[in-house]
Amino acid sequence: MIFSSYPFILLFLPATLAGYWLLGRAGARVGIAWLVLMSLAFYGWWSLADLVLILVLTLFNYGLGMAQNRHWERHGRGNRAWLAGGLAADLAVLGYFKYTDLVLFTTNVLAGTAIPLQHIILPLGISFYTFQKIAFLVDAYQGRARGVGFLDYCLFVTFFPQLIAGPIVHHHDVIPQFRTMSGRLHGEDLAVGGTLFVFGLFKKVVIADRLAPTANAVFAAADGRALGCGEAWVGVLAYAGQLYFDFSGYSDMAIGLARMFSIRLPMNFNSPYQAGDVIEFWSRWHMTLSRFLRDYLYFPLVGRSRGLVRHQAAVFTTMLLGGIWHGAGWTFVAWGALMGSYLVVNHQWRQLRRRLGWTDPGRTARVLGWALTFTAVLASFTLFRGSSLATAGSMLTSMAGLGTAAGGAPLFKGPDLAAIAVALAVALTMPNTGRILHAAEPVLDHRSLDPCWLGWSRSWWWALTTGTLALVALQSMTRASPFLYFQF
Repeated sequence: MIFSSYPFILLFLPATLAGYWLLGRAGARVGIAWLVLMSLAFYGWWSLADLVLILVLTLFNYGLGMAQNRHWERHGRGNRAWLAGGLAADLAVLGYFKYTDLVLFTTNVLAGTAIPLQHIILPLGISFYTFQKIAFLVDAYQGRARGVGFLDYCLFVTFFPQLIAGPIVHHHDVIPQFRTMSGRLHGEDLAVGGTLFVFGLFKKVVIADRLAPTANAVFAAADGRALGCGEAWVGVLAYAGQLYFDFSGYSDMAIGLARMFSIRLPMNFNSPYQAGDVIEFWSRWHMTLSRFLRDYLYFPLVGRSRGLVRHQAAVFTTMLLGGIWHGAGWTFVAWGALMGSYLVVNHQWRQLRRRLGWTDPGRTARVLGWALTFTAVLASFTLFRGSSLATAGSMLTSMAGLGTAAGGAPLFKGPDLAAIAVALAVALTMPNTGRILHAAEPVLDHRSLDPCWLGWSRSWWWALTTGTLALVALQSMTRASPFLYFQF
């Protein structure tokens, strides 16, 4: 069951809302228990074995976190051995499911062995909920997770809007909100949440799924033959649009679903393709992942050192590990290394600008900075999407105009080009959903957003617009189309 499916929209969501409205009258804790139960049912729909796994990991991590709290009460500090053991256990589970075949494949290549690959099926959402559990364990070790009840922790881990693909939330983002829930549904929250959900659904099934066949056709062709320069650029631009509207659409839907129950999740996308450099890009793209990598990888790596070399090494290592987290393949390792290199160069450039006094770049410099950033991001997407390093290399060679097209059937038509142009024009020029709904405070960090000319309100015009988008999206849901980040 995925958000962009009829069973979810017509059965699961109405039943969950109705149950919360009815049972919440008996008390907020009863309403929270209902949400935990429905979240487990949502996850169990995919796989009962995966449900057992997440329940075991939830019990293990909560118990360890509470043990840390008792250690704080008795000794005034956390237990480092328990933290190391908990992190090792969580990472071992993630590593087994996600990286076993990569290790075996690499061993076979380097050692000339023939160990059969295991083809282990990755439990849905394990990359995301493992990060949440790791953050909780670290916070408990540092004494920042006291007084967390078991029911609240269960909802924090399993809450169905963000369970499968984020946004990645910290316990201090949502558990304080759980404690103030009334167990009732509110008209304002339903209106804001419903609007966000519809916007996200439209992004996914109308825009992202429209671009997917073009991106798939070009990258599949690059596996077997050389592409022309135009073909390669069309393919990577189609994928850039597909990835952005697919994942930002999911995030909008997740944030909207949570808001229906009066819970605000953190923002995850803030028009990243409008960024002027790579540092700014990563402050706008998959923002909750960037925050996690900063807080739980970069800060521990850099420590108290102010040295430039250690800072840049920490930046590079953080992005390298971020690339490995995204997928079990050498393409993701290379993508992380490339993004780390981008960030190191970008930090050096910013330092040079400060030394030279270039604090206010002119319009031309800003446009050039944006163009360079967007081109660099597109180049990195060849690694992110390519099935192998060879495919990514072929795409990059063709994009640079250095390849010779091998010929073949046309990979796209005029309407495909028009769809790519419209999608990228929206991503590059239009305000995002957070800014559109700014007055309704749609996310936790809404104060970091500026209001825009296209401001949402509870009016007949916006009701008509949202209803029209919903009808178009529902009619476009002709086949199951999982979100891209379900694979990571």
